[in-house]
Amino acid sequence: MKLKTIYICSKCGAESPKWAGQCFKCQAWNTLVEDVVDLSPQKMAMSQARPAKVEIAITNVKFKDTRFETGISELDRVLGGGFVRDSVVLLAGDPGIGKSTLTLQVCAQYAAKNKKVLYLSGEESIEQISGRAERLKITSPCALLNENNLETILATLSAEKPDFAVIDSVQVMASEQIPSQAGSVSQIRYVTEQLMQFAKANKVSLLLIGHVTKDGQLAGPQVLTHLVDTVLYLEGDAYHNFRLLKSAKNRFGAVDEVGVFTMEEQGMIPVKNPSAIFLEGRSKNPIGSIVFPTVEGTRAFLVEVQALTAYTQFGYPKRTADGFPINRLNIIIAALNRYAQLKLDSSDIFVNVVGGLKLDEPAADLAVAMAIVSSKSQKAVPEDLFIFGEMGLSGEVRSVMHLEKRLKEAEKLGFKKAIIPFVAKLSKTNLQIVAVRTVAEAVKELPAGAEPKRSLAKQLAKESKLVRENSMEVLKEFEALEDPISE
Repeated sequence: MKLKTIYICSKCGAESPKWAGQCFKCQAWNTLVEDVVDLSPQKMAMSQARPAKVEIAITNVKFKDTRFETGISELDRVLGGGFVRDSVVLLAGDPGIGKSTLTLQVCAQYAAKNKKVLYLSGEESIEQISGRAERLKITSPCALLNENNLETILATLSAEKPDFAVIDSVQVMASEQIPSQAGSVSQIRYVTEQLMQFAKANKVSLLLIGHVTKDGQLAGPQVLTHLVDTVLYLEGDAYHNFRLLKSAKNRFGAVDEVGVFTMEEQGMIPVKNPSAIFLEGRSKNPIGSIVFPTVEGTRAFLVEVQALTAYTQFGYPKRTADGFPINRLNIIIAALNRYAQLKLDSSDIFVNVVGGLKLDEPAADLAVAMAIVSSKSQKAVPEDLFIFGEMGLSGEVRSVMHLEKRLKEAEKLGFKKAIIPFVAKLSKTNLQIVAVRTVAEAVKELPAGAEPKRSLAKQLAKESKLVRENSMEVLKEFEALEDPISE
């Protein structure tokens, strides 16, 4: 066996004989990973190879879209109706986000439908998986196996012949045919190729669980996403119970669907009405709070965008954004300073998207801007108002995609007023629409809601002031008394 050390780019798969800080092909930094390859010649006589059957015409082949519904509505939505037979699906997400929980629920649903299910785990023991199933109150029969050797796994799959199998996770599986450790680029690629070939040849649906890197990208070579049929990402904030399931690739359905879950003690619970969940607990006539209709995939739901401005105690004002791109926030602040005459140079600005969501679409620009204006001017915003629109560097407000879908979702939840970009043609609606062309117009059109009730902090401050005044009066009366010692 002749071995050689090479370096493979984890982003594009390019090979290099020596390490470098930047990939020569895709120009990505710090993506070259050390790997070991076998250069021994593989001797195979041409006479041993058998010719494959060639289909003369494409009409001779008939595709049967055999799907198995999981019974989990949001997952079926993202998959396009369920798992397709002999398909390979890759589910990725941060540690502790709920991948194993969701997978175990899928196994329970299939097992309850008399499907043969096999859960292969290379990370957790059988006792740990059984403990999770007990917490989730899963009683459906599901076969478990703790193994990370690829050859043993393939032999087990051939013997058991399951309808649905789970590999948890693909990064810890290793083959004896590859002279490198588990998790290396060559191991991940070889393991995935062998599992994919087995699934296609034996009509087995496979679900692979994958790890992600610190920046949220799928760990391993980029070719991994090209091998599998579907790539799903489970996203969310560890400090919130909301989870979003998105599809980055789907050969059997659309890639613009999104599933919404809540992480509960019972497991991953599908959310049928995300808008009502994300707006739950919103105060009446809030200051610095704007409702924004976002679009994830083909669905529109409402979220709350909050902003807080405070006088900076240092010479350099602080800008912080949670769930919103900080670069776009700086652009919005500069546009408000220049075109809305809002003096923010001496103000710390904090922006938060409630629920742990991340708003990457430019349509949220105007909502963030108006939340900052509301906080800076201490003007309460009507609770039945929502705002959306993209802001440009010259202060203009531009139209966005899915305008009708956003309006319908807000109207369905009882909202009555909207500040939106100017459009030439708009369908008939019962909403009170205010169309603006610039951010300055949006600031002038921002209506004032009813003044909020005096908060507890203000009441305590007022009472504290009365206590101080009474104390001063008592002190003056005491000083006015004659001093008996001096007499």
